[in-house]
Formats: sequence, C-alpha cells, structure tokens
Amino acid sequence: MKSDNYMNPYLAGIFLGLVLLASFLILGAGLGASGGIARLGAALEAAVTPRHTAASAYFGLWGPDYLSYYLVFMLLGTFLGGLGSAFAAKRLHLMVERGRACGLAKRAIFALAGGLLVGFASRLAQGCTSGQALTGGAMLLTGSLVFMVSLFGSGYAAAKLCRGQWHD
Repeated sequence: MKSDNYMNPYLAGIFLGLVLLASFLILGAGLGASGGIARLGAALEAAVTPRHTAASAYFGLWGPDYLSYYLVFMLLGTFLGGLGSAFAAKRLHLMVERGRACGLAKRAIFALAGGLLVGFASRLAQGCTSGQALTGGAMLLTGSLVFMVSLFGSGYAAAKLCRGQWHD
C-alpha cells in the first residue's frame, strides 16, 4: 500500500538532529535503541527469576530498578511517537509486508531470525546501528563512520542478493 502521508525526510532529519543535540545537552549522552531493549529484557527476566538476574554478570549490574534508565523512556517514546504518527496520517494497518514470492510463515521466520541476530550483535558490540550512526556519527568517530559505510555497502549487497523474494 502506497501512501503520500510521510514527513519531508529533510525536515525529519533536522528534527532528529535537534533531538540528538537536546540529548547531548540535557543528558550528556547520545541516543540508541538497544540499551532500552536490553533493560526491558532484564526487567522481564527479573520478573521470572529475580535471584538469577541479580546474580548475572550482565544484568546484575543494572538492578534492581532495571527500567529506570533514559534509553527505556526513549524506546517508549519512539514507539508511541511512531504509533501516533501512523494514526494521524491514517497509515495504521495490521499487516505483514512481504513480496508475493515470500509466504507469510517464511517472512515471519526471516524477520524473527534477523531481529535476533541484530539484537545479539548490537549487545555484543555494545551499541546498535542507531547509536553508531547518530551518536557516533555526530561525534565524528572513525569507527562509527567506517561502520556506516560498511552497513550501507552490505545492505545494498544483501538487497541485490535477496531481490527475488520481493520481486513482484
């Protein structure tokens, strides 16, 4: 489904830059998504096995108030902002985007596998693509700039390889 109810990408980029600047000025830190998701995972694990989570070398350092962290609120705001934007632009539809050549189950398996792989890699690298691109790029960190070039290059290569799944 094609919709023309999208914000001008240049204006959206300016707004995103202002949010990043405000984050640096107010919090003294940049933006990222994986930290909030990891904290949410720690809180969920603590609800099931609190002693195990507290003893964990990874999650234990964050406790016991796992959700009291600025990136958790940023994650919530990102979700609610996207939901509100889609609702306001009348683009809110329950659907699975896929090509005709890719079945629903196959698309769900690929999405889950890709999400788990990216989530694991972002925690292994101690940051996600948005943290690298936004925060590291704004600070002109060499590693972040090399990462972004590599990310876009591998993305274009993967798109070329997987194009048959989406060719309608």
